[in-house]
Amino acid sequence: MSVTIVVWVVVICILLMKRPYRKGHNFYGPKSYPLLGCLISFWKNQSRLCEWYTDLLRESPTQTITVQRLGAITTVVTANPENVEHILKTRFDNYPKGKIFKAILHDLLGNGIFNADGDLWRMQRKIASDEFNTKSLRNFIVDSVQTEITERLLPLLLQACQKGSFVDLQDVLRRFSFDNICKVAFGMDPNCLDLSLRQSDFANAFDLASHLSSKRALSLTSLEWRVKRALNLGSERLLADALRVVHDFATEIIRGRSAEVNDLSPQDKPDLLSRFVALAKDDVLDEQYLRDIVVSFVLAGRDTTASALTWFFWLLSSHPKVEEAILKEINDEYDSGLQDSYENMKGMQYLHAALCESMRLYPPVRYDSKYALEDDFLPDGTFVRKGSWVTYHPYAMGRMDSIWGADCMEFDPDRWMEDGVLVPQSPFKFAVFQAGARICLGREMAFIQMKYIAISVIRRFRLRVDPQHKAESIPSLSASMKNGLPVRVERREASSSPPAL
Repeated sequence: MSVTIVVWVVVICILLMKRPYRKGHNFYGPKSYPLLGCLISFWKNQSRLCEWYTDLLRESPTQTITVQRLGAITTVVTANPENVEHILKTRFDNYPKGKIFKAILHDLLGNGIFNADGDLWRMQRKIASDEFNTKSLRNFIVDSVQTEITERLLPLLLQACQKGSFVDLQDVLRRFSFDNICKVAFGMDPNCLDLSLRQSDFANAFDLASHLSSKRALSLTSLEWRVKRALNLGSERLLADALRVVHDFATEIIRGRSAEVNDLSPQDKPDLLSRFVALAKDDVLDEQYLRDIVVSFVLAGRDTTASALTWFFWLLSSHPKVEEAILKEINDEYDSGLQDSYENMKGMQYLHAALCESMRLYPPVRYDSKYALEDDFLPDGTFVRKGSWVTYHPYAMGRMDSIWGADCMEFDPDRWMEDGVLVPQSPFKFAVFQAGARICLGREMAFIQMKYIAISVIRRFRLRVDPQHKAESIPSLSASMKNGLPVRVERREASSSPPAL
């Protein structure tokens, strides 16, 4: 009997390995087998999933694939701008975050704006939108960025220049962004950019929680992390410990701010938390919602901006002509006699184009998933079954000949310019900040921070990347660079002082 069982097992394995399974005329994707689906290919490519998906999407005539694997929900992945518009705008109500995706990030983000759906999301979106559109908040952001650059970032880089030693630019930018978003979101200053001080427990815990939460999505099956969480084992135990630090810190800050602003209106306080706390007086938001909201904004304002700038400076290091063109635009703009430096920044169209081009190739968030509430057909004819995941893939979109041309792998800011004028691209083609109803509220804030850092650093310094460094990304909620970005800082000759915002 045992011999018979062994023989049947061998036969079944041979059949599974030799007979790929295909279903439907518009089905494109990795090689799939009965029961297993594409589990074998997925497992083999776990260390390079973004590149794997990109290769598959390139091969598809519609830049859309369907992925089926054992232990996971069927997922439609697309790099087709028409499909992205359909998902994020035309049929927005049919593609929420969904229970499964929210479960992956719920322990970290709770019911915060980036992990909420329906009426709860609409309420938070409206409140956040009203606050982000205020002139006082914009001024507060600008002032915060200016102070962090002039009093901390530039002295740190000057010190590295004088020592002639390498500094991890990614670590510096993450510390900068963390200080700045904590000022904007919490109204407090962790002073992480002071390298002589130990990194704050909150920052370390936040890093770990973000990394471990993202690893849940890469599990071969959700049962894996759910069992580990239930038994408090391995990575889930580490995640629980990190989340306790993050949530305790946020709750402590919220309670302290509640006592301070109890009798003040939202407009009287500059930071986001104070504004939300003032609104909570009327039971619009409770303490847990406040915590979820501010943790979400720290995630968005810290990791994504630092990631975008890390890849931007890495690209500049190997494209000196682009760097010189940016430097010329900066000097021309500030030599023109304009006094309002915020307006100067808005006028630097080539710098804006270079930042967009960098994010086209290396988006801070490389893919985003939604959940199909009902059966649907995408514009390219792909069938989406109720209960499927639908993922749009900005990383792959930036590498599609059909979208950006045969030179899509080249870093060329001029593709965004026409006769010296910036030509904005459709947000469904350049989906780095999402699009439609969920388009990023902090987009302007991100560009203010990125532009001012780029202006201040490029005017003073050249950043030389260690030639032995190999740029690779690591799995996380944002596209961090593996092993950081070691750079040697060199002073520019005849460098002029930076503008003051």
